[in-house]
Amino acid sequence: MLPLRSELGPAPAGAVGVRPPSRPRAELSRGSARSAASCGATVPMPVCEHSVHRERDASNRTNTPDDLEGNESEEKADEDSEREEEWDTDLEIEETKESFDPTGKTRYIAACQLYGVVPISYFLRHMKDSELIMKHHGLGPQGAKALSLSLMTNTSIVKLNLSDNWLNGDGAAAVAEMLKENCYISDVDLSDNRLGVKGAAALSAMLLENTTVVTLKLSGNEFNDHAAKYLADALPANNKMESLDLSHNMLGDTSGELLGMAIAENTGLKELNISWNYFRSQGAAALARGFEANVFLRVLDLSYNGFSNNGAAALGEALKVNNVLEELNISNNRISVEGALRFAVGLKENRTLKSLNMARNPMQSEGCFGILKSIQANSGAVVEILDFSEILVNQDFADLCDAVKMLFPNLQIRHGGNATLHKKDQPKVEIQSWFSVEGDS
Repeated sequence: MLPLRSELGPAPAGAVGVRPPSRPRAELSRGSARSAASCGATVPMPVCEHSVHRERDASNRTNTPDDLEGNESEEKADEDSEREEEWDTDLEIEETKESFDPTGKTRYIAACQLYGVVPISYFLRHMKDSELIMKHHGLGPQGAKALSLSLMTNTSIVKLNLSDNWLNGDGAAAVAEMLKENCYISDVDLSDNRLGVKGAAALSAMLLENTTVVTLKLSGNEFNDHAAKYLADALPANNKMESLDLSHNMLGDTSGELLGMAIAENTGLKELNISWNYFRSQGAAALARGFEANVFLRVLDLSYNGFSNNGAAALGEALKVNNVLEELNISNNRISVEGALRFAVGLKENRTLKSLNMARNPMQSEGCFGILKSIQANSGAVVEILDFSEILVNQDFADLCDAVKMLFPNLQIRHGGNATLHKKDQPKVEIQSWFSVEGDS
């Protein structure tokens, strides 16, 4: 509210928002005459250069009731016009707007003061880049809150890496709220931040609203079966995310059942990494049923779990039906000869798998032989890479490799070497000389 004129003294000419001093009677008469003319009323006399003398003569006459009513209406009209001018002035003052900051720098400085954290100079230097990599910066929950407030209005960054910053659940909640507002960031890495169940719940809620994030990495965040419930709710509803990394967590068989059903209904994921978890045969079977029904997934990493033979057999059955998957990694899953042979049954009918990694499984040369034999029997097979790393094979497998490569010239086979070549028997000459030396001594 502007101060009254009486408090500030005489106002200078042209002052904004201050009511001008009362005008002389003559000016009021001229203004009322103009006002009356604009309304279509009959003007008693035109305004001319001698109007002042006429007004003086009129002032000496006695006012009739009609004159008094006319004067009152004229004064009221003048007061209304003055009020309109004052309102117009107030509106002009309130039209001042704060300029938009596309980087969020101003908001970040204010947020750091609010949450009591030191502004990170690296962020201030790179907040205009398209990719922001802030690994190992020790943000913590408070730092994540300040950063998230700034990123809400940032229009430059499209890739965000905040891995290993000890964000915890509170920090994850702040990032999730930011991603609900930001429509530019499409690649997010929150790996190794101990997000836990609270973080999983916050990010799952974000996935129900966000339509921009395409790649989400949540590796190493202590997600367990309780966290899987929230993730399973978000996966069927979000069809924009194409790549999800849940590796190095604590997801078990219960999680496998929840995620299996969610994967079956998902229509967006093309790449899924759930390696280094606690999936055993029961969870593996549930996941396999989900993969069997999914017609969008292209890349699947299930390595370093405990699928064993039953899980391998379930995956083999899924490959009979699924003709979309192109890359499958089931290395380090305790698959023996029996499991490899049961898995190989599905390869005889699959026509899309290009890369198969079964390295470091106790399947021996016989299991590798069975896998290769099934590919040989499949005329529609498109396998280009077979990885049997650190598994020793025998001569029979080596001969079969030569025969299969005649059918599939582009096929690359990796293995731990021929077992017969690893037998390093010492030559007889060396043995005899060794005995001779010992005898001489």
